[in-house]
Amino acid sequence: MLGGTQFVGRAVTEAALGRGWEVTVFHRGHHAPPPGVAELIGDRDRTAEGGLAALAAADAPDAKGPTWDLVVDTWSGAPSAVRDAARLLSARAARYTYISSRSVYDYPAPAGLSEDGPVVQGASPDAGDDQSYALAKRGGELAALDAFGDRALLARAGLILGPWENIGRLPWWLNRIARGGPVLAPGTPDTDIQYIDVRDLADWVLDAAERGLHGPYNLVSRPGHTTMGGLLDACARATGSDAELRWTPAEKVLAAGVEPWTDLPVWLPPGELYDTLHQGDVGLAYAAGLRCRPVEETVADTWTWLRELGGTAPQRPDRPTVGLDPETEAKLLAG
Repeated sequence: MLGGTQFVGRAVTEAALGRGWEVTVFHRGHHAPPPGVAELIGDRDRTAEGGLAALAAADAPDAKGPTWDLVVDTWSGAPSAVRDAARLLSARAARYTYISSRSVYDYPAPAGLSEDGPVVQGASPDAGDDQSYALAKRGGELAALDAFGDRALLARAGLILGPWENIGRLPWWLNRIARGGPVLAPGTPDTDIQYIDVRDLADWVLDAAERGLHGPYNLVSRPGHTTMGGLLDACARATGSDAELRWTPAEKVLAAGVEPWTDLPVWLPPGELYDTLHQGDVGLAYAAGLRCRPVEETVADTWTWLRELGGTAPQRPDRPTVGLDPETEAKLLAG
């Protein structure tokens, strides 16, 4: 596991340990991995002291046979980091799973787009940090394919929620609704949303590796798995809050300068971005065994985890904080 101490990487590590698998975690040592793993300390930044030396040592020429059955990589920065790790491990690992993103599709992606849809152009496995998220993820895909070919699986995840989330989307909604009172609820409650619980993502990735699946798969729930109303109602039930959800037309929300997705996490008004992120085709993954747990379970387990942390979720330093400021919310509710 390249990473393995936070959110997606941690979920994959814990799922593998739960199956009785032997897991090696390569990480920088900033966060403790789940107990029971073997650790290799290093840094995928090529300029950092040590770099990939620990992986290279594990890749000693006198070693016999594949060192690992599977490598899982969640990297979202410079594709060159994926390139370097994949090349180093190509002869020492049977399979390579790269946790990619549906952002690799050329925007706007029409509703119902499947894995054979057009992807962004201009991505390179040799690129550094100076590019968009979409190009970085596509470059990572190309790097994995270049090193592993049909031994590479590209897990194109959509919105990921669940315990250990370090972006802050579901934690923000849970904390806001837990405070109670009138809560600005955007749009209409019957708006379909697509997401995947991080644990369902982890389980599918491990199952797919055992089955030898390769190539791209869109990994997110079916449209209609739940709605915006279903998500927020689940937050109210999980927190035991008396919050009053006040559904506010999208036009009014947008006119107030509120940013969908960031100020109001998860939510998007009707349009190209909504179709891209909440209306994708996931038939291939479901046919390959994807199962998505009920929204109530995702929300309740995230709330339990959040309370264990005292209510403050970890925050990735490379991502902005999300959530609507109370003053803007109060003005909209008063209007």
